[in-house]
Amino acid sequence: MGSTLLHSSPSDDADVAVTGGSGFVGGHLVAALTDLGKRVVVVDLADPSPAVAGLPGVTHRRTDLRDYGETLLALRDVHTVYHLAGNASGTRSVENPRFDFQMNGLGTCNVGNACAELGVRRLVFMSSAIVYGTPQAFPMTEEHPTRPFLPYGASKYSGELTLRALYEALDLPVMIGRSFVVYGPGEDPRTAGGEVSQFLRWQLNELPIPVVGDIDRKTRDFVHVQDVCQALITLAESGKPGEHYNIGSGEEVSMRALADAVGTATGRPARLEADASMLEDSFRLVADISKLRDIGYRPRVALDQGLKSLAEELGPFPELPSVTVAFRREAAGRE
Repeated sequence: MGSTLLHSSPSDDADVAVTGGSGFVGGHLVAALTDLGKRVVVVDLADPSPAVAGLPGVTHRRTDLRDYGETLLALRDVHTVYHLAGNASGTRSVENPRFDFQMNGLGTCNVGNACAELGVRRLVFMSSAIVYGTPQAFPMTEEHPTRPFLPYGASKYSGELTLRALYEALDLPVMIGRSFVVYGPGEDPRTAGGEVSQFLRWQLNELPIPVVGDIDRKTRDFVHVQDVCQALITLAESGKPGEHYNIGSGEEVSMRALADAVGTATGRPARLEADASMLEDSFRLVADISKLRDIGYRPRVALDQGLKSLAEELGPFPELPSVTVAFRREAAGRE
């Protein structure tokens, strides 16, 4: 297949590329980079939102990263690549593992090879804490064992291994960030499985908040999307090639504490409807972010602040979340 370029830029008009720049985190990252005066190429099959497309210096190259020729064309003439594209749904990876691997494994392999061939100066890959699997230690450092229990975790880890091998063999200047539970404005309620936006949407519709698992033992590290963007930019500027870095807030929040914070942010106590029949994810998933702090990262958006601003953004009676979190195919509604 040939690449279809909606917009093209000569070498002196492009600084950085963001694969997946039309997505949730990607759109915020494009905005953050343009705030820094960068000229950004959005590399994505989907069109960026009008707000992102209208930012100064932003162009779009429609690209299927599963095709190596398209990937090479899309990443030409940039010095830094932020690779965020791929499947971000654990449930979808259970429903269709082959698609998940094509997007996250093959797509990342193509991006890494293209960056090596083109001589890109910095590549930042946004991976996920899902590669660790079930937490064995608290908080989790980058040395935690990697034993993913979802196809999504395996495909992300495959991407990491490929990029690490390219670093070892070809000196690919790649930094890998493992994000924890990201939240913020712009999430799609049909696909976003994070508890923050889900809890808020139920609450703003004046409905009880359903939660699966033990509401006290199930804890998470919630990190605002603006902080994730700052972490990724910090990795590009100061990260050490070949290294992994946790991206989180470093703060532990239980489901009960999150519901209480949602109540405070909305001015009305939240009601939890707990279902303790499935305890598979009732574990403590919290990042040790010391390594990222050592190169200058500081999370800036506290949970109470992030909740309040997100509640204002969503407004009364937003669309309810419809994504189902599944760890096995039968739970995802498949035979």
